Amino acid sequence: MSQVSAIPYSPSSKGTGPVIQRKSAGYHPSVWGDYFLKYASPSNSMKFKFLGRVEGQIEELKGEVRQMLADVVDKPLLKLHLIDQIQRLGIEYHFEREIDEQLEQIHKSYSQLNHEDFKGDDLHMVTLIFRLLQQQGYNVSSGVMVILLDEALPFAATHLESIDESKVSTSLAKQVSHALRQPLRKGLPRLKARHYIPLYQEEPSHDELCFYNSRTINFCCCVFQRWWKNIDVPRKFPFARDRIVELFFWTSGLYFEPKFATARNILTKVVSLTSILDDIYDVYGTLEEIELLTEAIQKWDIDAMDGLPNYMQAYYKELLQLYEYIGDELASKGRLHRLVYAKEVMKKQARAYFQEAKWFHTNYVPTLEEYMPLQLITTGYGLLATTSLVGMGDVVTEHALKWSVSDCKIVKAAQTVCRLMDDVSSHQFEQQRGHVVSAVEILMKYHGCSEQEAGEELQKGVIDAWKDTNEEFLRPTAVPVPILTRMLNLSRVMDVLYSDGDHYTHSETKLKDHVTLLFVNPLLI
Repeated sequence: MSQVSAIPYSPSSKGTGPVIQRKSAGYHPSVWGDYFLKYASPSNSMKFKFLGRVEGQIEELKGEVRQMLADVVDKPLLKLHLIDQIQRLGIEYHFEREIDEQLEQIHKSYSQLNHEDFKGDDLHMVTLIFRLLQQQGYNVSSGVMVILLDEALPFAATHLESIDESKVSTSLAKQVSHALRQPLRKGLPRLKARHYIPLYQEEPSHDELCFYNSRTINFCCCVFQRWWKNIDVPRKFPFARDRIVELFFWTSGLYFEPKFATARNILTKVVSLTSILDDIYDVYGTLEEIELLTEAIQKWDIDAMDGLPNYMQAYYKELLQLYEYIGDELASKGRLHRLVYAKEVMKKQARAYFQEAKWFHTNYVPTLEEYMPLQLITTGYGLLATTSLVGMGDVVTEHALKWSVSDCKIVKAAQTVCRLMDDVSSHQFEQQRGHVVSAVEILMKYHGCSEQEAGEELQKGVIDAWKDTNEEFLRPTAVPVPILTRMLNLSRVMDVLYSDGDHYTHSETKLKDHVTLLFVNPLLI
């Protein structure tokens, strides 16, 4: 049954007319409040000075790690292990060129390496080579790789799940448990590193040169909290999810590297306003109101505010101001042409939200063939895919932007992962509060599936989407790898946040722990 609340038409909407019965999703308030705002105070100036000293130390450590890579250039197995450690520690972005050169050399000689440097039954080494080379875009599916690949999954399932923890180190046992919950490829690199570093430090053979053990506070959170507070979301949009910290976590999953600060700034603000927009269409707005809002967004003009209820006017004003700010940022770097793409995907998002809302308000149950094309758009992942490129550097060309808005396989794969995982994890909550049907309900209605069978069928779609994602990294790629990585990270965020529930909407449990690890008790990586 839908949750409904009687909310006056004023002051949230224009005029002082009769009370309108509106849905309420019952979202819990922010679990963070103003927590991160304290890090913007002058009393923290000493921490900025500390960060300056740490940066100097990191530069020294980077030089030593580069020397380590050079020292193992003629020792393929040691080289592979070192590259694996660098990636697991979350510092790969410091050594992209060196790792690329080393793996290219390994790829050129890997067939010879198979015979001379390890035994054919060394499954660990075979799979390590396979993983490192394939994630680098090399197709290594011949010879011993094919023979052993079929053994990998049952090997992992049989032996890792039955491991005798009393016979291995505590660190290894924890690593096995974590790997069984989430494969390395599907995890967010920074979060994986945050889990791995303390375990790595427990190992007697760990190398301090690869361990940046300085601690700091992620000051970016306070910047976005201040921006969010200035918008006054809890008062102006009380129906919406108050999740600015969680959304910063989401976009940090796409790119945490310092060189992507501008892109991360733009995307965090866009996805934050998109989350409010989703709740306007999905929860609060009447059908007549959201039709007006959809038309206004298509016009993209301040005069289109006229006729909108007050809460929509407030939202529309913030939306236009944000994109004006983005335009200024892009213009300062000679990239203003990218703004056109950013606006168009936002307009497309509003149209899709409106069509979805019409289905709900008219009690229409679409077929799966009708449902999926629209619901891939309503995930917002097409919007995020394009917008994530807008603030990046010269690696993003006009071709890349056009590619992002086309029906490219990896973006569609990310949308599919998002849609199906969201539907499986949240459909019961969505149906209780009143929402358009999910893929679970459609399979149950039209195909006679049980809820469990529907979930299992949709999980197969997620698996296929991940295969498509991995295939897109094989060389030659349609666009540069840094662009593909953003799309991969979109899927990774979903695996982190929706594997066993909707941890964005219900952010007080698992997602709170993730935020704490990365932003409250971070390690400098």
